[in-house]
Amino acid sequence: MHPNASLEAATELVHRILRFEHPTDRVVAEFFRESRSLGARERHALAETAYAVLRKLPLYRHLAQSGSGETERRLAILGWQGNAGFLRAALSDAEIAWLERSLALDRAALPERLRHNLPDWLAERLQPALGDEFWPWIESVGRPAPLDLRVNIARVSRDEVLARLRGEGIEAAATPYSPVGIRVAGKPALQRHGVFIEGWAEVQDEGSQLLALMTGAKRGEMVVDFCAGAGGKTLALGAQMRSTGRLYAFDISGQRLAALKPRLARSGLSNVYPVQIAHERDDRIKRLAGKIDRVLVDAPCTGLGTLRRNPDLKWRQTPQLLAELGTRQRTILEAAAKLVKPGGRLVYATCSPLMEEDEAVAAAFDASHAAAFVRLPVLDLLRRAQVMDAETLVSGDDLRLWTHRHGSDEFFAAAWQRRKGLDPDQ
Repeated sequence: MHPNASLEAATELVHRILRFEHPTDRVVAEFFRESRSLGARERHALAETAYAVLRKLPLYRHLAQSGSGETERRLAILGWQGNAGFLRAALSDAEIAWLERSLALDRAALPERLRHNLPDWLAERLQPALGDEFWPWIESVGRPAPLDLRVNIARVSRDEVLARLRGEGIEAAATPYSPVGIRVAGKPALQRHGVFIEGWAEVQDEGSQLLALMTGAKRGEMVVDFCAGAGGKTLALGAQMRSTGRLYAFDISGQRLAALKPRLARSGLSNVYPVQIAHERDDRIKRLAGKIDRVLVDAPCTGLGTLRRNPDLKWRQTPQLLAELGTRQRTILEAAAKLVKPGGRLVYATCSPLMEEDEAVAAAFDASHAAAFVRLPVLDLLRRAQVMDAETLVSGDDLRLWTHRHGSDEFFAAAWQRRKGLDPDQ
C-alpha cells in the first residue's frame, strides 16, 4: 500500500475508535473486514497505531493542537507504529517539522495528567494505592501485553508444547508463576499452528491461569464457572478435572458461550456443559444449590486490569459505572455462594485494580456470611497448585497481581470454604 493510503487508513481507523461506540478490538476487526486489501504487516501497523493513540490520548491531543489539518490525522502520525521512513514519505514538509518538534519535547516537564494519560477519577484512586510504584505501573501498562498460552494438561505436558514450538522456530519459555503457562516472544500467528489447532494450548494470560489453579478443581467433582464468558477459565478447569465430573459454564450471553464451542471442540473435553442463564436467580442455578464442589466467579467488572490489551477502557468507564458494578458484583457473589456444598470452595475474582470491585466486595461478603463461610488463605491454594514464587502474588489472604510487578494482567481473587453441616441458604 502507498504511504499516503496507509496514513489515510490509519486516520480513518482513529476516527472510528474515538467515537467510543464499541470496544476497540471490535472496531478494528470490522475495519479490517471492510479493508480486505490490507496485508498482515499493514494490519499490524494500523492496529498498533490505534492502540498507541488510546494509550496516550491526552498527550497526543495536547501535541496535536500545535499542528494543522485534521486532528485525527495528527493523532495517527503521533501514534504511528509502522516503519518511520514509510510514514515520512506520506507527510508534507510542514508535518515533518511539526512531528520533529513534538518528538523533541521534554515530556518530563509536562503536567502529570499528560504523563500518566489517565482520566482524573482513575488517577485519584490509583496514585494513593500504588504510592512510589505509580509511575513504574504507568510505564508497564503503556506497553503491549505479551502472548501467553495455557497448556491443555488433559492432553499434553508443558515440556511437550515447548519442545514443539521451539522445534518450529518459535521463541517460547515457561511462564514465571503458572506451572501450565508458556510465554511466546513476538506475535506469531498461532491460530494456524498445530499446537492451537490440535488443542494442545489456548491463549490465556498468566494471571487468568492462576484463577483457575487456585479454584483447585479435581477429577470427578461438580464445578461451576459462574460468569464463563468465552470460556478461557472453563477450559482450564476442565483440563484440571481431566475431562471427568461435571463442569457448568454459566453466562447470560449466548454470543459469548457460542465462542466457547469451537474452543471446547479443540480441547477434547467432554465434561463441559455451557448454559445460558437469564440472570443470577435463574431456576437452572437454583436446582444446583448446595451441590457444587467448586464455584469460580470471575465477575463482570471495569476490566481496568487489562489496559495493556484494552486501553480504550480507561476512556469508556466512569465512576458511575464503577458504583453500579459494585452492587452487581455483590449480587452475583451472593447467588453463586448458594451453589457451594458444605466443605466446598468459592472463589471471587475480577480483572480490576480497584478496591471498590475487589477488597470491598470480599469484605462485604465476609460481613454477611461469616457464619457460613471461612476465608481461605490464597497463598496455601497457590502452593498446592504448584505455583512458583506464590508468596510474591498475594496481599494478605488475597491474590493481587500488578502488571509492573508480575508481568501479567491485573487480577484480584479471594477464596472461601463453606463450613460443613450448614444449609446453603445460610
